[in-house]
Amino acid sequence: MRIVQGIKKGDGNFVLNSAEKLSEPLVMVFGNRFMLEDSSLYDEVKNLFPNGHIVFGSTSGEIINEAVEEKSIVLTAIAFEKSSFIVHTKNVKEFDNNDFNLGQALMKEFPKDKLKYFFLVSEGSTVNGSALINGFETGKAKNIGLSGGLCGDDDRFEKTLASYNENPKEGEVVAVAFYGDTLEISSANFGGWTSFGPERIITKSNNNVLYELDGKPALDLYKRYLGDKAKELPKSALLYPLSVITTENEAAIVRTILNIDENNNTMILAGDVPEGSRVQLMMSTVDDIANGARTAAELAMKNRKNKPELAILVSCVGRKLVMDQRTEEEVEEVISVIGDNAVVSGFYSYGEMAPFEGQDSCKLHNQTMTLTLFSE
Repeated sequence: MRIVQGIKKGDGNFVLNSAEKLSEPLVMVFGNRFMLEDSSLYDEVKNLFPNGHIVFGSTSGEIINEAVEEKSIVLTAIAFEKSSFIVHTKNVKEFDNNDFNLGQALMKEFPKDKLKYFFLVSEGSTVNGSALINGFETGKAKNIGLSGGLCGDDDRFEKTLASYNENPKEGEVVAVAFYGDTLEISSANFGGWTSFGPERIITKSNNNVLYELDGKPALDLYKRYLGDKAKELPKSALLYPLSVITTENEAAIVRTILNIDENNNTMILAGDVPEGSRVQLMMSTVDDIANGARTAAELAMKNRKNKPELAILVSCVGRKLVMDQRTEEEVEEVISVIGDNAVVSGFYSYGEMAPFEGQDSCKLHNQTMTLTLFSE
């Protein structure tokens, strides 16, 4: 595996860390949404990697090695020496916003022979990440891994962009499938958030739209907890996500609010919130988040046979808001566990995808550090 990285800031050109020429690399490009809207961007990256397979995703912050950047574009070009990959995309508009059907259809695009793993870079502003993953899981064998993230737009929640081999656009879901017996890929996630306050029951919801808690309008209750910070919704909701327990035997899933609907008095979350689930507010500290990132890295390294050569980190924008000037500490915690030899890339997201420890099926998470480790 040979890797070249680069970064672009403002109106400048990409600065690469190597002039090495790579043959048909996978080029992961994560960046600020406004910069990704530049119509000349795709051609600029294509000139750097003429035979590259270029995947774009907008972010709420860019990760390159130990640094967390803002208002930049970072790229990581990976040439696999013993394995291969295939990229396919679908758009939510093709499926009338039925994200389950989109996931199911996208999964069917890929040949199964020697299939090892999937990594998703998904539209993040309107997609129901739970439904997307569930659709994908219906056609995926249990031994095939899946992780990834929902694209971000800083803390604006206006729109997100993604694409494959074209200029970034809205509504796109990009899937990268990895093939080869020599590949070792592992992933894990962990949060570091603590529940507080009264536990309430979801009495009315529809997929990822939350209507009522304990028979009362959910948005009204949430605003009461936020107090003056309610004026800053949906941004302020990132500091107080929801812990959702669907059944006694299921681990709690963290959900953050993507948007609010004042007219219908509802909250739109990044993933499903089933009726009957138990819900509590959550909060965290800088130290708890940094420790959570370390735990995620330890889980991803557990039982690995080889040291990782590449790490793709997907962390939540809510964690970034809490950590503020100390955001890089969670990336440093990850590197301290996985080692200095792994090339690190990634982004801050509106949702993270990975299985729980010891489970095969992928879940949508919020407020977690998720990492995917690669070696050949």
